[in-house]
Amino acid sequence: MRARIVITGVFFIAAGAVHFIRPAMYEKIVPPQLGHAPELVAISGIAEIAGGLGLMLPRTRRAACWGLVALLVAVWPANIFMAFEADRFAAVAPAWVLWARVPLQVVMIWWVERASR
Repeated sequence: MRARIVITGVFFIAAGAVHFIRPAMYEKIVPPQLGHAPELVAISGIAEIAGGLGLMLPRTRRAACWGLVALLVAVWPANIFMAFEADRFAAVAPAWVLWARVPLQVVMIWWVERASR
């Protein structure tokens, strides 16, 4: 198995696990207009873990890729929310880092797609 698949899979599994270890951290970044923060955090955590595992299995790799791409698009509003509300998240990261995460989502989408080939 190629290293980039393993690295990407482990990254998403770990990120998904943190949704359950420190859910409050993620609940704060769910845009308020979406509501249901605990449920959305749990769903996205499960999706990240499933996608990470799916990447490592040849039979499910492409489906996992597209699931993770969809997830990355779905959570993009949280990154945008954090950037626009940078003062609220100053303890998490400086404003420039929060703004850098917005286009970084495109890089993540590209990386997942490349790793799954």
